[in-house]
Amino acid sequence: MHNDVGTRIKRFREKQGLGLDDLAQRTGLDQAFLTAVEQEGLYPSLGPLLKIARALGTRLGTFLDDRVSADPLIVKAAERSEQLITHKGKDKPEDLRFYSLGRGKSDRHMEPFYVQVLPESGREKTLSSHEGEEFIVVISGRIELVYGQQTSILGPGDSLYYNSVVPHHLGCHGEEPAEIYAVLYIPE
Repeated sequence: MHNDVGTRIKRFREKQGLGLDDLAQRTGLDQAFLTAVEQEGLYPSLGPLLKIARALGTRLGTFLDDRVSADPLIVKAAERSEQLITHKGKDKPEDLRFYSLGRGKSDRHMEPFYVQVLPESGREKTLSSHEGEEFIVVISGRIELVYGQQTSILGPGDSLYYNSVVPHHLGCHGEEPAEIYAVLYIPE
């Protein structure tokens, strides 16, 4: 998989005349982490990506898009392609695979994804928070949601809808991969 996301972030940052130190200050993220995203192909989780998008005055989808479609946007299951794979850190196994279901719809206000949630995602339960809301439906496997002080286990057909500003972690429960549909709403 190419480092399209890191390349696009760098392009947006440079277009605005910002250095990595400026972006680190605006996002609250470590400069070494941002360097790894831009240059070493590290794919962060959605929380940091949202912070970067906000700091650059753009939406998350801008880092994922490379084409524009007409309405309605139809994505056939067989035609889905990985947009983003996240890792807990450099040289660690992947924990989530995101397939954008809104890629190319330039006027969208939500970010819909099909997500493969791998067992690695349940090992370190690092809480993150960002503006907006998330709606998730479990397709297969078991999902663990840590939301503030509360932990919930969900199975196929279960759904969850929450405010993302509350510190949370979503990961695989157990050693079997899970699949979810997730829709993120990030206010302008």
